[in-house]
Amino acid sequence: MEIRSIKDVDERTWREFKSLAVKNNLKMALLLKIMINEFGKQSDDFWNKILKNEKNLSDEEADDMFNILEESRNEIGFRE
Repeated sequence: MEIRSIKDVDERTWREFKSLAVKNNLKMALLLKIMINEFGKQSDDFWNKILKNEKNLSDEEADDMFNILEESRNEIGFRE
């Protein structure tokens, strides 16, 4: 078994991590592995919802917003 260390973990976080392992009857290494897998899965799910979901705006609404933006950029004082 190899010992590894995590730098800059405060005492409160370390105690909470240890207590989570005890409450769930898991070794700390296994709990860490589960936490990392869940974090990765949730991150992937988050980006899939954003990138692969249906459109929030119709094409017509997006064109209207683009045109309004273009008009406001041409107003005096927008960029000086």
